[in-house]
Amino acid sequence: MGWRNKFILLLIVYFAGFATAVYCLVPVPQDKSSRPAQQNSVSSGFKRDEFARSVSSGLHKCIAFSKEAARHVAGFIKQKTNEKQSGADG
Repeated sequence: MGWRNKFILLLIVYFAGFATAVYCLVPVPQDKSSRPAQQNSVSSGFKRDEFARSVSSGLHKCIAFSKEAARHVAGFIKQKTNEKQSGADG
């Protein structure tokens, strides 16, 4: 499988995921003919503010972890580079 085929597949998967996210996040139009009991049970089980805070908190934790991992990897790379340079000099 060549790089072009991989790239096309990656684009298809990316846009399919994006379309799915948009489909899930679009608000549902409220018809008067639909049953109000069913609407209340769905809306009461899902609290947008709590969900937004939860997602925000998770993203901040992920970013903090990524920064710490990047610092750790940068230090490791510097250490290995210094070891190779001191080994080449000596």
